[in-house]
Amino acid sequence: MTQVRLHYWAGARAAAGVEEDLFTASTIADALAQAGGSRTDQRFAKILSGCSLLLDGRALHPADLDQPLAEDVAVEVLPPFAGG
Repeated sequence: MTQVRLHYWAGARAAAGVEEDLFTASTIADALAQAGGSRTDQRFAKILSGCSLLLDGRALHPADLDQPLAEDVAVEVLPPFAGG
């Protein structure tokens, strides 16, 4: 098992109530499931499911989330946003 640090930005941070979480998990999907289930407010899980995820500056795709992790990782969690 590895450590997965989820670093929340903007609305995801506000919904989480913390800047980051640390989970022991074998995949990023497992860490996200733990994060979504760790809050009493179920709106956080919904917000989390709509976020973009970055690992080392690279966007993660659904297939990436179930890949076994060989080392600790930090994932940036960015909610949908608009701007110009």
